[in-house]
Amino acid sequence: MSIKAAIFCAAMGIGAVLPTASQARVYVDVDIAPPAPRVEVIPRERVGYVWAPGYWVWNGHRHVWVRGHYIRAHRGHHWVADSWEDRSGRWHYRRGHWD
Repeated sequence: MSIKAAIFCAAMGIGAVLPTASQARVYVDVDIAPPAPRVEVIPRERVGYVWAPGYWVWNGHRHVWVRGHYIRAHRGHHWVADSWEDRSGRWHYRRGHWD
């Protein structure tokens, strides 16, 4: 087997076990509840896009607001917005995703 073929096979093997960016998950649990959502003025509708509302994200020290924005629509799917869930006094962040 040539060196190029061996490198290719090794790369394919590693790629098969490593998660891709779309599979990566970040789990955040904090003791501090997020503030109430901010009121946003939604810009005029854009054809082929859906509105992803703003949300609070934890930066490691405090909650920081991320403004809402339009994202390209996925035919046959709907956008589930980013959210926080109270789990027995700990706040769990759920990243927005297509469902």
